[in-house]
Amino acid sequence: MVKGAAVSAKQPFSRDVGRRLGQDLVRKLGDKPHACWLFCQPGDGLEDLVAGVAEAAGTDKLVGCTTDGEISSDGFSIRSAVLGGIVSDRIRFEVASSSGLKADSEAAGRRLGIQLPADARHIQLLSDGLTGNGCALLRGVHSVFGPRVAVSGGTAGDARQFKQTWQFIGKRIVSDAAVGISFSGDFKVGTGVRSGWFPAGAPKKVTRASGNVVYELDGQSALSVYRQYLRGLANQLPAVGVQFPFGIVDDALSLGEDPILRAPMSVNEMDGSVTFAGEIPQASTIVLTTGGSMRSLLDASADAARRAMADMQGTSAGMIFFYSCMARKMLLGARASEEKDRVCSAVGTGIPIIGFYTYGEFCPSVGGTECKLHNETATVTVVGT
Repeated sequence: MVKGAAVSAKQPFSRDVGRRLGQDLVRKLGDKPHACWLFCQPGDGLEDLVAGVAEAAGTDKLVGCTTDGEISSDGFSIRSAVLGGIVSDRIRFEVASSSGLKADSEAAGRRLGIQLPADARHIQLLSDGLTGNGCALLRGVHSVFGPRVAVSGGTAGDARQFKQTWQFIGKRIVSDAAVGISFSGDFKVGTGVRSGWFPAGAPKKVTRASGNVVYELDGQSALSVYRQYLRGLANQLPAVGVQFPFGIVDDALSLGEDPILRAPMSVNEMDGSVTFAGEIPQASTIVLTTGGSMRSLLDASADAARRAMADMQGTSAGMIFFYSCMARKMLLGARASEEKDRVCSAVGTGIPIIGFYTYGEFCPSVGGTECKLHNETATVTVVGT
């Protein structure tokens, strides 16, 4: 059995607001949760909110982070806090955290993985969205578990201030860190990821790059190439780049069904480099992409949910986790709430949902394969028994 529920509250935050959230969740579940997820935009009273939730929910198996927008069964919201929880007689949960992403993300991932039980079958990972290297973090986690353990989740946001994000574990809040929650036992998990982005420029060879910093494309500085593409919008880099990310193409110069997209985080006027939210390998070929129509974005979200349900092989869903990119929220505008609605319709009416708008998404591209860091995507994880 997996019984899930989600509740929400608006700012301002306080210990009392946190306690009420925790109490509301317990009432909705009919029991104290065995695990909790808390997502909220940063603001005054954050530490008190987290402490209040942990006290009232009655569990130390709590993880979460700050966001660029919150998603729950109550809908899409901003300047709010959303809390989800699960009660299950078939799943055991453990939590872990690891700091120092900026210094060495891969080592931080290994430290986090070592703290989780060896029999884990699924891990949800929430990490700082402004420091470190999400690809390296995943390599660290996979160095402990290998690709057999499905990893999903997202990187924390800060309401598009791009200053500092926060992660939660138990009653504590941390930064420059990753937190994880493992699922062990007898259950089913399904994951799906889709973007809805499509090519909008000619392919370019990455002729010089290191990690997530690209210096040259076809022998030209990466920044100059980006500016040539964007023309009048170029003065809005890097912010406008979330609407025009680069996608890594295959040998046939195709993005494929599940492309790896990379949005820029910063530009360097001195050396002409562009730093992206994830790694772009040297010698790979990339192409400028665009989000296209609202219909293509919403269809992609629904398709991600259908893919997750296909992984379930007929098993009923008990909880939906939805981690979607902040760029999608920007492009959808007033229709952002429809994204959550499309996911819920594809999974099944009445299934509780919790999630947030991220600065990056963790999800396997194909069920059962190693997790990847994505940008611009809608990712869906469904858990049931």
